Amino acid sequence: MGGNSPCASCKLLRRRCAKDCIFSPYFPSDDPHKFAIVHKVFGASNVSKMLQELPVHQRADAVSSLVYEANARVRDPVYGCVGAISYLQNQVSQLQMQLAVAQAEILCIQMQQEPAMPTTQMDPDDKSYFLHDNLPQYLNFASSSSNVIHDSLKRESIFGHDMVS
Repeated sequence: MGGNSPCASCKLLRRRCAKDCIFSPYFPSDDPHKFAIVHKVFGASNVSKMLQELPVHQRADAVSSLVYEANARVRDPVYGCVGAISYLQNQVSQLQMQLAVAQAEILCIQMQQEPAMPTTQMDPDDKSYFLHDNLPQYLNFASSSSNVIHDSLKRESIFGHDMVS
């Protein structure tokens, strides 16, 4: 910075802020906590080396990542960001499972409310028969299991011949 007020890193490290201070563009004096946490986790020397190795246009993103990781490491010293990511992935999995259960319940309710479908002739080569509206007649959860088995045996099999006459 080189002006009146040293950057946050130079303040914390109690040194004079030079004009070409690598920290001054990324750690302003009005946000001392930002550098303090990065310094605590990574060390000023290591951060300085990392920033010097990067092109200038990538340094701001690198500092942002370092600050994020440092905050995560303070909250969870063992896993850091990975712990937060794992927690969120588990949460997404649980929510996906809840969604699947809710969708299955909706399907069951819809199938219970549908009137009985008439028996239709199936083309044994038409595999799309099961992909659309005809599948619920074979998954009739509202009927007792003996009725379902008896009804399905009366129907024509998918192979085109009668199983029970």
